[in-house]
Amino acid sequence: MTEATLIPPGSTVGMLGGGQLGRMTALAAARLGYRTHVFTPEPDSPCAQVCAEATVAEFTDHAALIQFAASVDVVTLEWENVPPEALVLLAEHVPTRPGAGVLAVTRDRIHEKAFINRLGIKTAPWRPAHSVADVASAVQDLGRPAVLKAARLGYDGKGQSLLRADSDLAAAWHHLSEGHALDAVVEGFVDYACEVSVIVARSPDGSRCAYPTVENQHEHHILARTIVPARIAPAIAAQAEDIATRIAEALGVIGLLAVEMFVTRDGQVLVNELAPRPHNSGHWTLDACATSQFEQLVRAVCGLPLGPTDRPCNAVMENLIGDQVERWPELMAAPEARLHLYGKREIRPGRKLGHVTWIGRTFGS
Repeated sequence: MTEATLIPPGSTVGMLGGGQLGRMTALAAARLGYRTHVFTPEPDSPCAQVCAEATVAEFTDHAALIQFAASVDVVTLEWENVPPEALVLLAEHVPTRPGAGVLAVTRDRIHEKAFINRLGIKTAPWRPAHSVADVASAVQDLGRPAVLKAARLGYDGKGQSLLRADSDLAAAWHHLSEGHALDAVVEGFVDYACEVSVIVARSPDGSRCAYPTVENQHEHHILARTIVPARIAPAIAAQAEDIATRIAEALGVIGLLAVEMFVTRDGQVLVNELAPRPHNSGHWTLDACATSQFEQLVRAVCGLPLGPTDRPCNAVMENLIGDQVERWPELMAAPEARLHLYGKREIRPGRKLGHVTWIGRTFGS
């Protein structure tokens, strides 16, 4: 089908996935005059709480997808683990931004890393693995420690295992695969100085813009805080932004692409992972940027002019994970804090329940 470039205000944005990223996008869409209809397998999802309409169904439910497509004017996503087949089906009825081709690359670490390397962009050294024998061969090449990662579905430290000098490779493989066939990657360890990320927005007409490079700190494999701007040399920050833009162009993304990267101690920039959606490291843009990543996603997928990404101040964003959310009274009382809660009812360890952005703060202050 021929896609109209402009989806005007008053239209309905279809959102695949019902988490907090969808929630914050739906709120931004409403401010621009759009309605949001979320499609999610999760009842009472954070996104559905603020949407005009919600469809609760599995992404494999073709009848529900077709009915959903008939009710929206454009489809985007807040989670890359939607089956590409769902986007193929939706694209027969409504513009899907990003498309299934982007998803096919970014939801599979083997395809993703191979794609990045074909562009001449560096990653950590890696090998594909489909068996214990492949893992053994990979660590023979890459050395230990190394990291074994499932090719699909892993996030926030899930779906991966550290391979130390004394690790039992067979046990690590079977723990990850749970006895089922598995595609995976083995990554060599990188001696990095910090982790950074860049979010790029791209419109149907090819116009694009990048947000400033930010620094990310993880605890227990989950993003704990984002420091704005990244504490790196301006030339390295510019290199990271150029890499992210090149990848977004090569993929043909319409919407957002977040690119996570390592900066090594000798100044190299290595790509770690891609996410074709809003990203946790971009939450600071809600309060410390001219255009938030969520508004930018709506602008991009609807063919509106992209907003400015000027940063008027420094900021530090902290995730509220598990019982950290119980700090909300003190955070709400702090004048430099901007608190965002996601409407999730259950508090449990490792669950992202909100975030706070400290305006004008430098890390450690």
